[in-house]
Amino acid sequence: MSEQKPVIIKKIKKGHHGHHGGAWKLAYADFVTAMMAFFLLMWLLGSTTSGDLQGIAEYFQNPYKVAMSGGSGAGDAVSVIKGGGEDLSRAVGQVKRTNDGKRQIIAKAREDDSGRLRELRDKIDRLIGASPTLRNYRSQLKLDITREGLRIQIVDAANRPMFELASAQMQPYAKEILKEIAPLINELPNVISVSGHTDARPFQGGQRGYSNWELSADRANAARKELVAAGLQEGKMLRVMGLADSVPLVADDPLAPTNRRIAIIVMNSETEAYVRANTGDAVDVDGSAPLAPGQLNPERSAAPKPPAGAPAPSVPTAPAAPAAPANGTLPPQGSAGKPAPAPALAPGTPITVPPVLPPGLVPSQPAPMPARPASP
Repeated sequence: MSEQKPVIIKKIKKGHHGHHGGAWKLAYADFVTAMMAFFLLMWLLGSTTSGDLQGIAEYFQNPYKVAMSGGSGAGDAVSVIKGGGEDLSRAVGQVKRTNDGKRQIIAKAREDDSGRLRELRDKIDRLIGASPTLRNYRSQLKLDITREGLRIQIVDAANRPMFELASAQMQPYAKEILKEIAPLINELPNVISVSGHTDARPFQGGQRGYSNWELSADRANAARKELVAAGLQEGKMLRVMGLADSVPLVADDPLAPTNRRIAIIVMNSETEAYVRANTGDAVDVDGSAPLAPGQLNPERSAAPKPPAGAPAPSVPTAPAAPAAPANGTLPPQGSAGKPAPAPALAPGTPITVPPVLPPGLVPSQPAPMPARPASP
């Protein structure tokens, strides 16, 4: 009988693999953090001003610029005005150093001015409708926006003038109008201009030196006084002028009553800057640097230079006196007893000047010069 082999039973224990410990979660979190940082960087680069970008680029080129030059950043280390603003959407700070930034600031200033002036126009229009005093004079109040700013015109009516005839004495109703609008003008930082206008009818006292020009200027100044008396700040008045009948409101009818008016212009910032610039220092017509008051341009005061290739101008000289002959005879006489012009002398010819003799003394004939012996 064959031997039987023992049966060996092996028990294999099936177990799970070891736990990873969540390492993949850390890797995923790092990836998400990196992506968030990347998109944040893209947003910052897209919303940063050109001045800040220039500062960042200069930092990588010279990291020690701030330490050597000072400032809070490389972009404004050499600028007195600090770069940046309250937030990244503000176009202030370093953006002023670029042309695009200047255009943005000018456009924003114009927009702000237009908004303020339109709001003031609407306020005055509402005041006219709500005030019993101004409601009766609505036909004599004209409001419009011009290139200079908000223009407020108070015009004459056929039977209701603002001033007494040929006078700068203002009627009471005109004073009431100015008293009502003065507080509204004070609400804005803009300066104003007041101009007086007349019709084309000649002034009766023109022969005495007082014409429509003086009358319109006096009426404009009277309006200024009433505005100041009504509470208008004195510093807001920039210009007062009289234009007589040079700018009629009704050009087809120079004698129309509406041509007699007072115009108050609430200037925008651009017009104010233009007026102030044209009343400042003198500027050379060639566009050179401004000159101090009373200073003359040395190039202008000098003699004008001839154009290129032109001959030099001749300098006039006093005519030479005719030379008297050595024998004391008088020179030949010309017409009307005047000496005849002396003949032209060759260059290098010596001129003999006679000695000054007392009256009545005739010079003697000079002795002949001895002959010079010939050279050997």
